[in-house]
Amino acid sequence: MTFPREIDTPSVTILLERVQANIDRVQAIVAGAGIRNRPHIKTHKIPAIARMQIQAGAVGLTCQKLSEAEAFIDAGVTDDILITYNIVGRRKLERLMDLSARVKRLAVVADSEAVLRGISEVALERGRVVPFLVECDTGFGRNGVQTPAAAVALAQYAATLPGVRFEGILTFPVGTDAAKVFLTEALALFKQAGIEVPIVSGGGSPALLKIEDFPMLTEYRAGTYVYNDVMMMASGLARLEDCALQVRATVVSRPSPDRAVVDAGSKILTREQYYVKDFGRIVEYPDAVVSNVTEEHGVIDLSRCERKPEIGEVVNIIPNHCCAVSNMVDNVYVLSQGEVVDVLPVAARGAVW
Repeated sequence: MTFPREIDTPSVTILLERVQANIDRVQAIVAGAGIRNRPHIKTHKIPAIARMQIQAGAVGLTCQKLSEAEAFIDAGVTDDILITYNIVGRRKLERLMDLSARVKRLAVVADSEAVLRGISEVALERGRVVPFLVECDTGFGRNGVQTPAAAVALAQYAATLPGVRFEGILTFPVGTDAAKVFLTEALALFKQAGIEVPIVSGGGSPALLKIEDFPMLTEYRAGTYVYNDVMMMASGLARLEDCALQVRATVVSRPSPDRAVVDAGSKILTREQYYVKDFGRIVEYPDAVVSNVTEEHGVIDLSRCERKPEIGEVVNIIPNHCCAVSNMVDNVYVLSQGEVVDVLPVAARGAVW
């Protein structure tokens, strides 16, 4: 199977050598800081790539949802998984117990007494003990206890419940002064309370650049680094040649001299922007940008380009956020030396429950 003839558009390709280089580089960064690597599979959602991460030295995997964990347990990738999401509701808790019986360690997070009580009740019925980390909001403004004292209090409350076992604290992202202050204060309070904290878990690919500033961390959860994208380039973590995931698209219209339209719209590139502008970069035309996307159309601004693509030309787009793109397709095409060497199912695609 050769690259030009066999891949229709729009489609997602990954460059194998870049994926391996990204895995090796970040494994070296994390291990060099004396920290265990627990990569997040939300970026690729593919067991074969997770195996590459484990083979490179990762101690286990991070999943966001139960259904993601189920896909990777089914694939037999590892027997040590952390789910970094509050699990709430009887149905989900029963699924958690079913999955935990299939692996050596399936840990979760909690940021309230209500979440812990739910886990405890079903774990007691099933005769299981579920390890958990207290999630801490260190400035991101999402889940997590709001103060170091609240983290200690939740761990103390867990000690009164059957079926749960406190193993540490977790936050996302690290890399900020606020996160460092929070974690330092929390660990001091845990020490005063006589509570051991075996795990201090941090995360975020851009924050890898500051990992040495967080000596209290014992494990690290990063995901985007495996592919990289426009956001990672903007953060300084990656260069263009580190971006392993590309959306292959065909120019289907040139309605004006400074505008092209490709067959990849929001249903594959997504509309995510975060802290970057536009909706993607064109590998073959560095001065072009994806200025807008509708469902099936990607609009390319060519105003800064001397050389411009023609109708029928195939281009490769680096998306803003590769994690969202992975969830838009059933399969990705693996390229090595310009040829397709594999087609990998995105096993955890749509695994959001």
